[in-house]
Amino acid sequence: MSYDNIKSTEPEHVNAKLDNMETVRDFIVDNFLFGEDNNLENHTSFLENGIIDSTGIMELVAFLEATYRIKILDDELIPENLDSLENVNSFLKRKI
Repeated sequence: MSYDNIKSTEPEHVNAKLDNMETVRDFIVDNFLFGEDNNLENHTSFLENGIIDSTGIMELVAFLEATYRIKILDDELIPENLDSLENVNSFLKRKI
């Protein structure tokens, strides 16, 4: 039985939101948590929990710019935009 013709019941923007968060989660887990999810919550602060340091933030910025074809300005390099999966996801929603 093929399910190729079945469409998601969620609006497309919901799928995009989840895809963005999963893409960023995968990057964080692979590059900063050595492939171990360690129950990374969407609200977990990268800085407060020692997941990413200032150099890691720059790596995250480079990843986001390359992946989403956006330019992150200096005044956007603030925790409210980049310090958790939720913050990054909200930031991406505004930028793309």
